[in-house]
Amino acid sequence: MFNYIKKLQYPINIKHSDPKAASLIISQYGGPNGELGASLRYLSQRYSMPLPELKGLLTDIGTEELGHLEMIGAIVHQLTKNLTEKQIEENPGFAAYFVDHTAGVYPTAASGFPWSAGSIQSTGDPIADLNENLAAEQKARITYDNILRLVDDPDVIEPIKFLREREIVHYQRFGEALRLLTDKMDSRNFYAFNPGFDKKGLKK
Repeated sequence: MFNYIKKLQYPINIKHSDPKAASLIISQYGGPNGELGASLRYLSQRYSMPLPELKGLLTDIGTEELGHLEMIGAIVHQLTKNLTEKQIEENPGFAAYFVDHTAGVYPTAASGFPWSAGSIQSTGDPIADLNENLAAEQKARITYDNILRLVDDPDVIEPIKFLREREIVHYQRFGEALRLLTDKMDSRNFYAFNPGFDKKGLKK
């Protein structure tokens, strides 16, 4: 059960429309390294984690990622809600999106490829999943780095910088989680079995 707080994790108040920026930032809503995939990945993986600390961590981070999804949606909405037809015509990258979605917020990558569960994984193997999560946080951080290279509005830059920083924190937490798990295992057999299924490999 989740408790919803009716405010964003970081304030967003964008004053100027920018369809070009929106067409880039939408990738963190529904792209392969985006917040929708992150939240579903972690909230799904938690069930097969063998330790309560790991279940709790994945629940916490997965829930936070839902808040980040909300932030990205708010950014895209504020960048596009007052667009003129001229602005749309001058930005062909957004015009293609506009044809299908007007100024609605739709989970897609900047490339135009819609979100797919095929971009995430929940293997039932905690070691595999935690390593995937480490890579996922780095890929999300790279995507935010690339967005920051291409936008120049401080009202956009500051919340994107906040989101980038959270990816770094999540990477650190997943690293700690992987160490916690392997400390509970026979160090000679880290990769020989699935600790989410073959629980005999875990130390008492």
